[in-house]
Amino acid sequence: MPDRLKKLIELKNTKKHFSIDHRTVLKAVDGVTFDIYRGETFGLVGESGCGKTTVGRTLIRLYEATDGQIYFNGEDITSFKTAKKQKEFNRKIQMIFQDPYASLNPRMTVMDIISEGIDNHNLIRTKEERNERVHELLRLVGLNKSHANRYPHEFSGGQRQRIGIARALAVNPEFIIADEPISALDVSIQAQVINLLKKLQNELDLTYLFISHDLSVVKYISDRIGVMYLGGMVELASSEDVYAKPLHPYTQALLSAIPLADPELERTKEQVPIKGDIPSPINPPSGCRFRTRCPHAMDVCSKVVPTWREYEEGHWVACHLYNK
Repeated sequence: MPDRLKKLIELKNTKKHFSIDHRTVLKAVDGVTFDIYRGETFGLVGESGCGKTTVGRTLIRLYEATDGQIYFNGEDITSFKTAKKQKEFNRKIQMIFQDPYASLNPRMTVMDIISEGIDNHNLIRTKEERNERVHELLRLVGLNKSHANRYPHEFSGGQRQRIGIARALAVNPEFIIADEPISALDVSIQAQVINLLKKLQNELDLTYLFISHDLSVVKYISDRIGVMYLGGMVELASSEDVYAKPLHPYTQALLSAIPLADPELERTKEQVPIKGDIPSPINPPSGCRFRTRCPHAMDVCSKVVPTWREYEEGHWVACHLYNK
């Protein structure tokens, strides 16, 4: 269960900008603020290109933050000065990547893929202990030790993602970023991987950042959900509140697009339209970035950036509809 008194991750006005040329800047993440509590799964959702993967990669320091702070266990990870400090952090935070076909080295056996982190961090002394640890990890993710000497091409997509999960667990991390971990898998396999992640969280006391564009999946696994649009956060609340009473028009539109299993309910449910395409993060709209597609846009939306505020306890939103 999440420990609401202990913040494991804190992002404070975090930005990640990319220079396209000497004049052009792409603002992939532009002032994101949220916390993740120890033991919880924080879901991060939004359309492709909204910046959610960049948040994950900046958090794990695959990208250096342009501005703002990122705290892990109360320590600002953007200020690390030594390689030793960075290596200690690398062991505590791991990532499960989106594509199980591209994220595993085809020239390495499963044994070498999973044990790479163990070797880099000198966690085990002997080859026998190393082999035992890999076999234990394979069992933990639903594979068996006979798979250790095979190569990635010999496995299905679901099995490869299990290998990726075992690799992430090998260094005993506290926090795992799962970046669209099931989007490349068959629907029949997706539920198995989600259930595995939940089981591992309970057994190993893990904390997750679960990144996805699929709100129905995020609802199933997440304790709280943050909704991103064009580099910024537009809404954050418990999973129940996001689905029961979404505040931001963008969140409402995303939820209305989820098909319902009941054909009668599907025919009669209210559709919230989103007009047009997502603008370019190189040249975003003034004021509220969603205003060009919002059915409730007002004059103030083009002039003033909406304040990120707590509308109800634990329910945050950035929208002029709630700033009165």
